[in-house]
Amino acid sequence: MKTLEWKGNHLDLLDQTRLPLHTEIISCTTCKEVAEAIKRMKVRGAPAIGVTAAYGMVLAADGATGVEKEPFFQHLYRSADELKSTRPTAVNLSWAVDRMLKLAEDHREESVLNLQRILEREADRMAEEDVRVNRKIGENGQALLSDGEVVLTHCNAGALATVDYGTALGVIRAACEHGKGVSVYADETRPYLQGARLTAWELMQSHIPVTLITDNMAGYFMKKGTIDCVVTGADRIASNGDTANKIGTYSVAVLAKENNIPFYVAAPISTIDFSIASGDEIPIEEREESEVTMIGETRIAPEGVKAANPAFDITPASYITAVFTEKEVIFPPFLENLKKLKHSIPGKRM
Repeated sequence: MKTLEWKGNHLDLLDQTRLPLHTEIISCTTCKEVAEAIKRMKVRGAPAIGVTAAYGMVLAADGATGVEKEPFFQHLYRSADELKSTRPTAVNLSWAVDRMLKLAEDHREESVLNLQRILEREADRMAEEDVRVNRKIGENGQALLSDGEVVLTHCNAGALATVDYGTALGVIRAACEHGKGVSVYADETRPYLQGARLTAWELMQSHIPVTLITDNMAGYFMKKGTIDCVVTGADRIASNGDTANKIGTYSVAVLAKENNIPFYVAAPISTIDFSIASGDEIPIEEREESEVTMIGETRIAPEGVKAANPAFDITPASYITAVFTEKEVIFPPFLENLKKLKHSIPGKRM
């Protein structure tokens, strides 16, 4: 089942808040509905929300039919701001929206109707690109995995976090496609349980061996010698290699370093934000307290207790063994080697 699918006049999303017990599709017919779906994590994962936001811009453009050129662009920019405000940490979202805006500006002389179709074709290209990029990430990353290895992953960076195939789980899929008998230990990933609800479900659907563990078991299994390497996704990578990913990733990285276990990050080049020097500049999304005090509709904490809920943390580059991208595998020193990567990509944003 696809994470997202454009149907010509609306966007279908697999509601990930309902998995694994229910598989439900929600249809978004307006940009506002897309923004709400991203904010409420009906769709999540940096690459997936980037492409979803691109289609949100298509719906914004389609919703401005019949207006003059200047009001059309004003509406487009308001919609862009609304989309970018939903999840501030994941850079793919703003990258995708800005790409759509630039395309519209580059074709400002076109009619509103032509601009609508130009934006739709671009969103389609981005969706197709995402799948190709993920497969290349998987192919590059799997070369560092050996037959029979046990991989620990945190959160969900699989097909559900992308248009298809996945980034971190794409590496595991690619290893399996090469005949390597890898298996996975998946952290539950509190408080939203993406590992328990999504990663475990997705790997089972693909018949890849998976063992679910609670977040506080990772160190135990590392010290015991069960875990051979860690592979996670990323929501934003700074110029020096510091990486933002789901809350708890930093703890896993520290444990991996202590136990001499390789810690890999799998992410598309669009996740690298060359405009910031370090992870200190990455904004951290704060989410509702109820995600910590409740599981679904069930309260697990005393009524009225205060709860903190940062959605992401920063893993310093010094804890990262390598970054798997669609172009190549990047090794330390990251500041130097990411700069080389940037200069090798035509038109890469600064």
